[in-house]
Amino acid sequence: MKQTLAPNKTSRRQPYRPLRWLAPILVMACIFYFSSRTGDDLGAMLPWFQRWLPFMTGFDWGHLVAYFLLALSFEYAFGQRSTRPAVKLLIIVLCVLYGITDEYHQSFVGGRTPDIHDLVNDAIGAAAAVGLTALSPVRRLWAALLK
Repeated sequence: MKQTLAPNKTSRRQPYRPLRWLAPILVMACIFYFSSRTGDDLGAMLPWFQRWLPFMTGFDWGHLVAYFLLALSFEYAFGQRSTRPAVKLLIIVLCVLYGITDEYHQSFVGGRTPDIHDLVNDAIGAAAAVGLTALSPVRRLWAALLK
């Protein structure tokens, strides 16, 4: 006798969930790209960024924003599980670990050096993102996106 499974609302979405992991991969690729630019290349890009973010006087804000976006992309990839405190902590840890590899990578790029302050900004950006999505009004909006 052949058994059939009861229809599940999420069964249609299940195959697409692995595609959510493309979001953090793309953000990490962007971070890697900018980390591969020499100091002179980045200096030439700063005025362009300042047009969009006038308060940006250096790339310290860039680290904060990049890792804020990376944490959001990890939350999106984890889906509904990202509302759990342990998963939020894991997301921050993943962002900091990637930040460490990013700083190491920069040690091989001309005009760039690893900087602990950049890593601190990475952690602050990631923590700000998971903290923001933990706020009740934001959490409701975010949960609708994660379905």
